Amino acid sequence: MIQNPGNPGSPANAGTRPPRRTVAATVLSLILAAATVAATACTPRPDVADDIIGDFLAAVGARDIDAAADLTDDATTAAAALDESWSALQAESLDAELHDVRTDDNVATADYSMAWGLPGDRTFSYDGTLTATRTDGDWTVRWRASILHPDLGADQHLELRRVEAQVADIVGSDGAVLATPGTTWRLLLDTAEAKKNGGVQGTVDRIARLLDAAHATDEAVPTIDPARVSAAALDTDGSYSVTMIPGEVGEQVQPDLEAINGVRLNEEPAMVRPDPGFAPDIMSRVTQLVEPELAGEPGWEVVAVNQNASVVRTMERTAAEPSPAVKVSLSRQVQEAAQKAVDTRPNDEAMMVVMRPSTGEVLAVAQTAEADKQGDVALSGQYPPGSTFKVITAAAGVEKENLTADSTVACPSTQDIGGRIVTNYNSFSLGNTPLRNAFAQSCNTTFARISTDMAPGELKDEARKFGLGRDYDIPGLTTMTGQVPEGEVMLDRTEAGYGQGLDLASPFGMALVAATAANGRTPVPNLIDTDDVHTRDADGKDAVEGEPLAPHVLDNLRDMMRAVVTSGSGSAISGAGEVYGKTGEAEINEGSHAWFMGYRDDLAFATMIVLGGGSEHAVAVTQQFFSNLDGE
Repeated sequence: MIQNPGNPGSPANAGTRPPRRTVAATVLSLILAAATVAATACTPRPDVADDIIGDFLAAVGARDIDAAADLTDDATTAAAALDESWSALQAESLDAELHDVRTDDNVATADYSMAWGLPGDRTFSYDGTLTATRTDGDWTVRWRASILHPDLGADQHLELRRVEAQVADIVGSDGAVLATPGTTWRLLLDTAEAKKNGGVQGTVDRIARLLDAAHATDEAVPTIDPARVSAAALDTDGSYSVTMIPGEVGEQVQPDLEAINGVRLNEEPAMVRPDPGFAPDIMSRVTQLVEPELAGEPGWEVVAVNQNASVVRTMERTAAEPSPAVKVSLSRQVQEAAQKAVDTRPNDEAMMVVMRPSTGEVLAVAQTAEADKQGDVALSGQYPPGSTFKVITAAAGVEKENLTADSTVACPSTQDIGGRIVTNYNSFSLGNTPLRNAFAQSCNTTFARISTDMAPGELKDEARKFGLGRDYDIPGLTTMTGQVPEGEVMLDRTEAGYGQGLDLASPFGMALVAATAANGRTPVPNLIDTDDVHTRDADGKDAVEGEPLAPHVLDNLRDMMRAVVTSGSGSAISGAGEVYGKTGEAEINEGSHAWFMGYRDDLAFATMIVLGGGSEHAVAVTQQFFSNLDGE
């Protein structure tokens, strides 16, 4: 039977038409939902300052100056203050973080933090508080300078400043200050102005006369060569640097010099030497090398600055870290004693090098003015060492030929060795005598025979054990120790045994030989004591000490060197304490060089006078050195 489709109760309409009560419930739900929406729309939204304060801090942090300023009640003042602080802090970033906002009617108070990223990975952080107010329904940030920092006053801004570290001194090995921070005056000549007023030559002549007059009363005032200076100045456009005048005397001569048209003095920071005459060439090189290490680590500070650029208060400060004093090996006491000693020979090229055997520290390099004309000859000049070389020959004889200080050797007045006639000084003869005595009296024939009997290369190798023939790169010093021939030709070995022929050495080289005899091994010579400055060898590697000399070699050698002073050719210095030494007279075509080298306690020395004649003159200079040192 087919049911009537119009009958709602028939099975055909089941599930297609909801019951009447279900429709009513649905309608009721829609009415309630609409009522809820209407009620929500009528409830006023809380009016708070969070958004505008957040936007303000975000704009400040992004360095969007205009956007941040427009959110304040004083855009012009705010923009200027924000820009000044960003610029003066040299800020690289700013993290401005909002923490809390408290609203009371028309006033909101916000807590936040600021962390500035400053140059050099520095951070400047602090907490702050600002106020926002509502007028006519709109919130604005109340501008105050304290927004940028709670201690910042009106018309002030933040500024980053460098805190300079105290420049360190350069001190000697005895603690004496050799150079200290100070000022110097650069004398400048405006060449264009000088040309308008009497010409460059005339202006330079006036400068020279003033400096000469001041120098006559104070040697610290430098003098100039007018011809050289004027020639150089004429080739210069603009300002020409004439000379540097020490700070303590610059103020004295400034008025007179600046009265000359085209002349001015600029005061500049510099390392000042209390004694300008103290090893001037070496100290100039040392200062240039270590100056970066003297500066220390600068600090920094953030300050509040007013409109006159004056500091009102310090907000944060990190102190500078001064560097420790840079130590150089030169000793004021030893250098002065050596300089005064060589200056007793003012008309000669006299020189002296003093070294500390235990450490290799170069304590003194002294030259007369005559020697200075030839350059740094005490350190790198090459001269035949004469009989001072017998220290090496004697050590080789003990090591290679089983000799001792007590061995009996021949010391004839002359000897024909392979066609080379070797002669002792004044043709003296000792006959058969202990090696000790032949060494003390400096018998050429004995040591010529010892070296001749060696194999080629043996004497050269022995010299290297004493540092002679080794190359060193010593920061601050230019040195050359010397050279010894290989000796493939017998004549070369013969002459080398007593320091003639192809043997060459500098006073520095022979001081190193003396230091080796005192120390038992060649120390590493050095001048500057810092972590970054090292003496290097010929291969560019850090230099190392020599291999220890055999104890029996040292014992016999020291025995012989002491005999030189107690009973030999160096006996004139016997009153200067326990000195071990060796004299030398090196013959050349023009005459002979006077030598004396050795050591006392922890001082090794080599003294030389170019064409100074007999070794007694070098001994006398050395004796004067010890008298100066001992305060006699």
